[in-house]
Amino acid sequence: MSKALAALKLVIDPELRAPITELGMVEITSETDVTASVIVKLTIAGCPAAQKIERDVREVLSESFSSYELTMSVMTQAERDELKVKLRGDAPLRFNPFAQDDNFTQVIFVGSGKGGVGKSTLTTNISVALAELGHKVGLIDADIFGYSIPGQLGISENPTQLDDLILPPIAFGVKVMSIGFFVTDNQPVGWRGPMLHRAIEQFLTNVYWGDLDYLLVDLPPGTGDVAISLGQLLKKARSLVITTPQSAAATVAERSGAIGLQTGQEILGVIENLSYLPSDSGNQYIFGQGGGQAVADRLSTLSGQTVELLAQLPISSELREASDQGVPLVVSHTEHEISIQIVELAKQIASIPIGLGGKSLGLKPR
Repeated sequence: MSKALAALKLVIDPELRAPITELGMVEITSETDVTASVIVKLTIAGCPAAQKIERDVREVLSESFSSYELTMSVMTQAERDELKVKLRGDAPLRFNPFAQDDNFTQVIFVGSGKGGVGKSTLTTNISVALAELGHKVGLIDADIFGYSIPGQLGISENPTQLDDLILPPIAFGVKVMSIGFFVTDNQPVGWRGPMLHRAIEQFLTNVYWGDLDYLLVDLPPGTGDVAISLGQLLKKARSLVITTPQSAAATVAERSGAIGLQTGQEILGVIENLSYLPSDSGNQYIFGQGGGQAVADRLSTLSGQTVELLAQLPISSELREASDQGVPLVVSHTEHEISIQIVELAKQIASIPIGLGGKSLGLKPR
């Protein structure tokens, strides 16, 4: 390998998470021991990662050569087609990798019966906590009408599109897809069932997720079209149910878990959010007590398996403020009580073994 290629192999495309030398993005036009002329071809014009890639390329070239010439260019259509084939492999267009028997990504639905229980905030923080633990994580904001994940992760750029292939933005190590990337000025989305199904399907089939350990899906509250569509498209998913202690919230949260059982999802457990308000005089149970355990008990009866109450998280202004600022609490306040609990939740999730029943391991007898 040439000296220039060896140096440029250290530059990683932040969207594709692979060396630019392996993505067909580099052309060496001339090279000596002390000088090099290099062309770097971005995937598209206006690539959001352009500045970072150029900065990293200049850094490694300056460390390896006394002088260099760098030209930033854009791939031709033929080169993009070749890259898409490299990314997709033999998979056809509109291919759902998570529905395949040999896919080992653990898909987790995070649902609630009603809005306002902190489901999206917890989904975001659990996703980032899993990434902080070293796992490869994707996050789908499937709450089409109430999308909020991009803001909670501070994502301002749109996904890169290689023709019909979408490269999801990455924040805090998590690949993210949301309808919020495709609307402007906080416009409402007024879609009915078939359009909702198609949008969710495209999040799975048209997005280059790469090799993931976990795919978390932030469901809309309730038991509507999106939950049913996802249950059909991702039959091997498992569910986390979010509730508050309030009886009304617990009753509808039970329905959220029950619809997952109807579409074949095993329940990982229940998280009770807004459980109490810490104070110097003792915990104040503003929304009552017992809702989370009641949901866990009822879902245990419905599923025929023990469903545990995994955590009871207190009311926290810091958690809310971190979400509003676009920096998850598990990153901005690592020593906060809730951050520690969420990291423990992520460790619990990561400790659950992957079921290998019916999966091909790609092994052939001699």
